[in-house]
Amino acid sequence: MFSADELEKVRKAGRVAAEARDLGLSMVDVGVKYLDVANEVESLIKSKGCGLAFPCNISVNEIAAHYTPSPKDKLAFEPGDVVKIDCGAHVDGFVGDTAGTVEVSSNTYAPLIKAADDARSVAMEAIADGVLLRDVGRAIQMAIESAGFKPVKNLTGHQIKPYNLHAGLSVVNYDDGSNAAFEEGMLIACEPFVTNGAGVVKGGRPGNIYKMERERKLPDPSMTQFMEYVRDEFKGFPFCPRSCDWPDAERRTKYLLRHGVVSSYAILVEAKRGCVAQSEHTVVVGKDGCEITTLP
Repeated sequence: MFSADELEKVRKAGRVAAEARDLGLSMVDVGVKYLDVANEVESLIKSKGCGLAFPCNISVNEIAAHYTPSPKDKLAFEPGDVVKIDCGAHVDGFVGDTAGTVEVSSNTYAPLIKAADDARSVAMEAIADGVLLRDVGRAIQMAIESAGFKPVKNLTGHQIKPYNLHAGLSVVNYDDGSNAAFEEGMLIACEPFVTNGAGVVKGGRPGNIYKMERERKLPDPSMTQFMEYVRDEFKGFPFCPRSCDWPDAERRTKYLLRHGVVSSYAILVEAKRGCVAQSEHTVVVGKDGCEITTLP
């Protein structure tokens, strides 16, 4: 259970993340660069006195998750792109994690996007103390399949704890037979992924997102200083070189990767290259329902 002070931090992080999500989605248009959207989303989060819980993910079409632009990224949105904006803010480690999907200058995939939003809404109505995860997963699955699509089965929502984005429970988007249940006071990110493809994702190339795994003795003192900066600045949250206030951060991050200090996240791609939509809220589980924190 959260104290009153902790709950206010959770709520602030959620409000700010929601504002940043909506800003990012509103910016998506033909010719707009991914990098400009990511920078604006993250700048808003920081301007509101929050930290980044992870880099702004901008995942397009068959890419489901884990892509953020590098500082030299030239990619821009094209007509018909289905764009997922996934962002997170934190206040002293208490997180708001949220995502939405828009289509660029067309409506071809409107039913797919609506299915993700509807599945998320169904989950919001179902989550409460004592409710089985499998029952929420079944409700999500039914909402998606009734619209003619598939849930992505190997992407899940997740429990969140301070400075730990993926802690404890995994909130699946189908009935997996689990007897685990939601408990009052849990902080949960619920994020149905919907596709017209195979219903699973596979790992692709690295997506410019990293996470510190361990500290090690390094032969280069300047790299040791950078390692300590990453440890203290991001406190275990995922990060990207673009977010580092440090000269030559991209090269230094790759050095840490080679030396086993950080790991990288692979871009997650739909197995049959189907299009993917995502919709996500963070909630606090209550006795008779849940409080959605990632509303504007």
